[in-house]
Amino acid sequence: MANTPNTMKRNEERPGGSSFGGQQHPQGQGQGAGIADKAKDMASTMTDKAREAASSVSDRASEMASNVGHKAESATAAVGSGMKTIAESIREHAPSGGMLHSATAGVADTLESGGRYLEETRLNELGADLTNLVRRNPLPALFLGIGFGFLLACATRR
Repeated sequence: MANTPNTMKRNEERPGGSSFGGQQHPQGQGQGAGIADKAKDMASTMTDKAREAASSVSDRASEMASNVGHKAESATAAVGSGMKTIAESIREHAPSGGMLHSATAGVADTLESGGRYLEETRLNELGADLTNLVRRNPLPALFLGIGFGFLLACATRR
């Protein structure tokens, strides 16, 4: 059907803001603006809720990480304390003289100094010290890693 002047006039006169040929009536623009405002308000509300949820999750994750860090620090200190206790036990049961006495005293001294180090050092400092030790001695560190890997493989094979 061809657009005749009569059909164009009927389409333009429809109530409810209908349009023809890209022309809109004021009534339709008012409704569209209201819907757009409602959509903006909903989007703003949803954005605020998403920010609150993300902030809450971030706070919880930070709190959990802090708790894990404190537990790891206390576990390291407990290992250090245990090493010092073992050193004391070795000293008590060591022979009173001879070559075996000097060997057990050396082992006890090493355990005690290592235990003291673990008690007094934070984990991030411990990691930095370990990194520096590997950098100074790369081949022994590599062989230790291979040895531990081999022992781990043998232990898990059964």
